Formats: sequence, structure tokens, C-alpha cells
Amino acid sequence: MANVEVSLKEAMTAIDGALGAALVDYTSGMALGTLGGGKELDLTVAAAGNTDVIRAKVRTMEMLGLQDDLEDVLITLGGQYHLIRLLRSRSGAGLFLYLVLDKGKSNLAMARHQLRRIEAELEL
Repeated sequence: MANVEVSLKEAMTAIDGALGAALVDYTSGMALGTLGGGKELDLTVAAAGNTDVIRAKVRTMEMLGLQDDLEDVLITLGGQYHLIRLLRSRSGAGLFLYLVLDKGKSNLAMARHQLRRIEAELEL
């Protein structure tokens, strides 16, 4: 089992094209940990903004009466993928992993696979 810091390091090193990673509490919008990013990618701001994305999707699913789990949300930009993966464990309720990838250097299917593996090993 891995803690937050180890999990974020794993995301940044094991996933090709990773530019930044964060663990986010979507009830508060606070990033519980970040790694990577930089001047052009403020992970704290992105964490807060993507909290609104998750809240809106959860609300929409409730309004539609969908009785299913939200696994992940993909946002595709011209040069980047933004992948948001909700944690499924009881201790991870209300949290998501946020990963930003360089579109030209990453493999989206492999990134999703690796993020699921990192989630499974994350201990909170």
C-alpha cells in the first residue's frame, strides 16, 4: 500500500507524458497533494475547478436517476488530456485523482490502466 506522496510520484514516473498529478477532495475543492504542474499548470487552481466538474456530473446522474458509479472523466484539449478518476474505496469517498498528460507523449488507455492500479494501491 502506498501513501499520497508515493502514489503521486508513481503517477508522474510510471505514466508516460504525465505533466502533473493531484489528489483532490471534491467536497471542499482542496488539493490534498500535488506533484508536477508549474507556471502554466497550477494544480491547486485546476483541483478547485475540476471539483465543479465532478459535482455537476454527480448532480446530473442523480437527476437522471442513474444508479451507476462514475469511474472517470476525460477532458481533451488540443495538447493535453486531463483525466479525473474518482476513488472507490470507503476511505477514498469524496476524493479523486487528477492527472494531466501531454497528448503527444502519452497513451490514454495505458494512463487509465496505470491510474486504476495506483488507486488500488493508495492507502489513505
